[in-house]
Amino acid sequence: MEIGVHATCTDETLRPDEVAVLVEQAGIDALHFGEHSHIPVGRDSESPAEGMPREWARLPDLLIALTTAALATTRLRVSSAVIQLALREPITTAKALATIDVLSRGRLDLIVGHGAITEQMRNHGVDPGTRYDLVRERMLAMREIWREEEASFHGKFVRFDSILSWPKPVQPGGVPLFFGGNSPGSEERALEYGDGWAPLALAGVPDRIRTLRNAGHQLRVVAVGVPTDRAGVEEYAAAGADRIVFRLASAMPGEIERSLDEVRSAAAAVV
Repeated sequence: MEIGVHATCTDETLRPDEVAVLVEQAGIDALHFGEHSHIPVGRDSESPAEGMPREWARLPDLLIALTTAALATTRLRVSSAVIQLALREPITTAKALATIDVLSRGRLDLIVGHGAITEQMRNHGVDPGTRYDLVRERMLAMREIWREEEASFHGKFVRFDSILSWPKPVQPGGVPLFFGGNSPGSEERALEYGDGWAPLALAGVPDRIRTLRNAGHQLRVVAVGVPTDRAGVEEYAAAGADRIVFRLASAMPGEIERSLDEVRSAAAAVV
């Protein structure tokens, strides 16, 4: 089982490449970054801006952060947690991600999110009510671009005739795309059009992973936000998770080392 960490890098912390070097030196397998293009100030939805971590408005561009982390390391896998694909145009995003995969020599994978901030989606011209179908088509369209010399796609939300686009990802079949989410039916959606499932480590998730495994599904599972206690780690390992991801408490100089030590101690339960 792989061990990953999620780091919140901003303009006030260590840079993504600096964090990546420390994570790789700690012997950890994967580093995940999150994404928010912006945080709306005036909001009516259930998660008011004042209740959100202030860091969310200060995150660097995800794809640039992944690139710098990949170029600063040689072994570490770099990933999102999550990429907000509902807010990204698929043709240019497919090219950017393929480029990162080439530059990293095949060390990129992605957890795909569907958006949770209503005003944020609307600011990007996205109808929150159709975001799951939109993301599904964008995932399928990007795979077509990665796999086919002449790619085309004709869906409800994504439509383009034959195009040429290089580079192609180094990894066979393209960059792995993990369906991120805990909502009912997430596993089925991941089996239908994802390369894996990436739930948050909430109550009931280990049982859902066991159900997948008992049904014989080999779908890769990444559990995000696993608590750093031995019982929690052992539970996800026994359930059959392929990677568990801990949240780093800090990406500040002098503090990140302590956070990485805590992760190593927790991972020792299964490594």
